[in-house]
Amino acid sequence: MSSNTDDASQSAAAAGAPPALELTDIVAGYDHTTVLRSVSLTVPAGSVTALLGPNGAGKSTLLKVVSGLVRPTSGTVAMEGEIVTKLPPNQRARKGLCHIPEGRGVYKRLTVRDNLVMQCHAGDETAAIERAAEAFPILGRRINQMAGTMSGGEQQILSMARAYTRDQRLILVDEASLGLAPIIVDEIFNFLHRIVNEKGTSLLIVDQFVHRALDMAQTAYVMNRGEITFSGTSAEVAALDVFGEYMGTH
Repeated sequence: MSSNTDDASQSAAAAGAPPALELTDIVAGYDHTTVLRSVSLTVPAGSVTALLGPNGAGKSTLLKVVSGLVRPTSGTVAMEGEIVTKLPPNQRARKGLCHIPEGRGVYKRLTVRDNLVMQCHAGDETAAIERAAEAFPILGRRINQMAGTMSGGEQQILSMARAYTRDQRLILVDEASLGLAPIIVDEIFNFLHRIVNEKGTSLLIVDQFVHRALDMAQTAYVMNRGEITFSGTSAEVAALDVFGEYMGTH
């Protein structure tokens, strides 16, 4: 397995850059239900980290904690060495955080253009749309189409394009390939490879295609029942009986 460590990540490491993301002893959940139990996780600067686990393990909740959509009851969230635990989602986004949620997070009653504009900095709309259309030519051809009339795969591509509308430094990707045709899955993973390799962006990825996620990643965590059950290099995790880890049999 290739580590896929690019020049940007090597430069960040050589410069002693703080981690792109560091979670320490996170406890979080909904109402009176605890989902995450003392979760600690690190995404090194300029690298890809895979987060693996069965449905219901708490992976999506963890990403929501990172983006500010769920406030932890205890523990800390740090981006590039800065504690952001109490910052709202919009302020984390201004610091370069991009959360691509599960379920094609687009505004279906708006056009493709309007969806892209809503993700841009004011005054950067034209350049941002051009960047997104260059990354995904299908969006350029659908620019005036209502997002809700596009195929599921095209809507997912539109959701992914928000990573190109701003200068993102940390991207969270939650099951981007779920339910999509293989050709669209290939396009999404090619895009993720490109944005990491070209921009040195840090990436935390959750995906059902375990081995494809591991092939991109340098480090990986296995999660079950709200806890981290194993962490190591992607090669170490790939050598495990991953589904055994999912079920807690190891």
